[in-house]
Amino acid sequence: MKILKFGGKSLSNGEGIHKVVDIIEDKVNNGELITVVLSARGKSTDELEAILNKAVRSESYQKQLEVFKQYQVANYPSFNVDDEFETLDKLFEGVSLLGDYSKRIKDQVLSQGEVISAKLLTHILKEKGVNANFTDGRELIKTDGKFGEAEPLDKLSKKNVVDHFRKYNGATVNVVTGFIASNMNNETTTLGRNGSNYTAALLANYLDAEELQNFTHVSGIYTANPDLVPDAKKIEKLSFTEANELAYFGANILHAKTIIPLIEKNIPLRILNTFDHKNKGTLITAENDEKGIKSLSVLENVSLINLEGRGLLGKVGVDARIFKALAYKNISVSIISQGSSERGIGLVVEGDKAIEAKKVLEQEFETDFYKRDVNTITVENNVSVISIIGQDLSTFHRPYNALIKNQVIPLLFNNTISGKNVSLVVYKNQLHKALNVIHGEIFGVSKKINIAIFGHGLVGGTLIYQILKSAKKIEKRKKIDLNIFAVANSKKILLSKNGIDTNWRSDIIEGSSYGIEDLIKFADEHHLENLIAIDNTASKVFVDNYITLVENGFDLVSSNKVANTLGFDFYKELRLKLDEHQKKYFYETNVGAGLPLIDTIKLLHLSGENITRIKGVFSGSLSYLFNTFSKDDRKFSEVLQEAIDKGFTEPDPREDLCGNDVGRKLLILARELDLSNEFTDINIHNLIPENLREGDANKFLERLEELDAVYQNIKDEQKPNHVLRYIGDLHGDLFKEKGILDVKLVSVEESSALGQVKGSDSIFEIYTESYGDQPIVIQGAGAGAAVTARGVFGDILRLTEKG
Repeated sequence: MKILKFGGKSLSNGEGIHKVVDIIEDKVNNGELITVVLSARGKSTDELEAILNKAVRSESYQKQLEVFKQYQVANYPSFNVDDEFETLDKLFEGVSLLGDYSKRIKDQVLSQGEVISAKLLTHILKEKGVNANFTDGRELIKTDGKFGEAEPLDKLSKKNVVDHFRKYNGATVNVVTGFIASNMNNETTTLGRNGSNYTAALLANYLDAEELQNFTHVSGIYTANPDLVPDAKKIEKLSFTEANELAYFGANILHAKTIIPLIEKNIPLRILNTFDHKNKGTLITAENDEKGIKSLSVLENVSLINLEGRGLLGKVGVDARIFKALAYKNISVSIISQGSSERGIGLVVEGDKAIEAKKVLEQEFETDFYKRDVNTITVENNVSVISIIGQDLSTFHRPYNALIKNQVIPLLFNNTISGKNVSLVVYKNQLHKALNVIHGEIFGVSKKINIAIFGHGLVGGTLIYQILKSAKKIEKRKKIDLNIFAVANSKKILLSKNGIDTNWRSDIIEGSSYGIEDLIKFADEHHLENLIAIDNTASKVFVDNYITLVENGFDLVSSNKVANTLGFDFYKELRLKLDEHQKKYFYETNVGAGLPLIDTIKLLHLSGENITRIKGVFSGSLSYLFNTFSKDDRKFSEVLQEAIDKGFTEPDPREDLCGNDVGRKLLILARELDLSNEFTDINIHNLIPENLREGDANKFLERLEELDAVYQNIKDEQKPNHVLRYIGDLHGDLFKEKGILDVKLVSVEESSALGQVKGSDSIFEIYTESYGDQPIVIQGAGAGAAVTARGVFGDILRLTEKG
């Protein structure tokens, strides 16, 4: 014998009920002996309760009741449930007249959903030629007198079931109403939440069934609710112990009391999908071979009650008083733990019991209030509980740290006696994000990184291309899913929760105007985790958004040098905010494009190495200009025009020639050494003669030849075998508050490290006490959109690994 239980969604009009009939027919045709247990169809139970609540308030409910009736008989004109409809009419009319109803009346109302459901399926099966028998659960399952949450009387119920199936067995398919039962006075009772599953489990126990098959709208139990976590995976097999933990901590398709009758007889439970019944689903047995984290389950509709007071700490018997007081009012506590305050105790109760629980506790601790041992008892309603089933405390730091990084701060956490399950209380508006963060951290799925890119010019556009091209390989190799959910310029933003595609350039034309708050709101509404903002602009205005982004959960990556060269007060404030919110800010490309310069200097400095000097060719544009001019017998203006034509300089080359860009890079390095220099401290040799510094770019370009005589003279006055290099030089006593920062044109030996630089390469010499006169040399490509974009890409990947 196999027990088949079908849920409400499986029995809904349309595809649902037809699938149920097909499954039953297939099993009968294959010679399987089965019994069917049913829930009410669709949302019938909710509908009946809603009508009941209207009736008790003397509101008009007839239209809603008529819709309910039409749904039950739709497409089945020969199906007759007039008796059930008449019962409902009388019950609702009585409630409306009295303006009140008891739990007894409510059980009578709700029971009609299961009765109608079972009678309809029996009717359809008989029309199909299946020998089906409608079986009223009230005649089988006998309970105590507690309405709404009745407890079965096992011996009597088992006798009734065995006697019934002795009479109706063999080729008969018994179609049994789930959820409902009756007391010793034959009054209708209900078995409470998940009652239909409980009915099925009881029948399986009493009949020594081979297996209980629970057909739902999903293909089994998942590592998390797929509606909340798109990356959730199906679990092939669970033990009863694990399933019981999942049930206790809120798994929607399980309930703790459903598992117990199956454990007693070691009857397997299989969770199957009505709409994909060839899928093997999840099998739950007594075997417990696998270790590790199984699933995340959620308890909603709960409240957190906090008791705070100086007298609670270390006081014996406080927990016992809490439990006793609440138990007296039949209020169950699912979690109790030390709260965020060392003088507080937090406990989780059902949401609809929270106010009553608070009153009970206030009465219990009335004397303690007077003594000021208890200060406050508060209720936080907007919370949910996430339970990590199988979580060992020794590895709990991983999901916990991931939550903190994503600015989800648990209000309370608790672990079971076994130390293998951990529960967290979080704010309800953070539930979705929290689940995805934890799931991505602990299961073998890709960790999603949600990226917003500001600026899509040469560097930004190249970066987007690089990410889109490499994303699949990175996900396969690193288990990191790079998702560009936003691309923006100074006027418009393109937003896509699931990521942009290769058509982003045309799509952003249709994008919307925005403020930074619109991006933050979008990320919040879509529960996006692991947020990174990429600044590929050269804008001072955009830098004003950095702190706001950090405060709202974004890490930062920037090729924009402005933020690190503004006033030292802003520099310090940004870093304080980064520390406060545990966020990261990477900007390796600020100085050496794709070269690992800043990271090297940070490591040396943090390790205690005393850096005494940093100098080098900081500008790839000016490197090309002076490398070529020094080597070739050509006019300065020709070489400069060539650099312009190759895109090595800005459209107005004076932005390179003025030396400010090199000065900013040098200042960034000074600040990495904890020096408090300002931009005004830099001694900059401006390469543009004073008479050419003003006016528009076109006029300057027309007068390039005026530079020839100046630089030819400088070139001719050099010593033999020397070449010109435009360098940045940080020196002086670097243990003081400020260093000396020079940006200047120098003549160096051609055989020196600086003299051997070719093309548009940059080179940096780092002098330290340990290395003496032999500097650490870092050299390579120092200019170009592809190189810079690749450097930004590298920062993104480094950030994902640190996260």
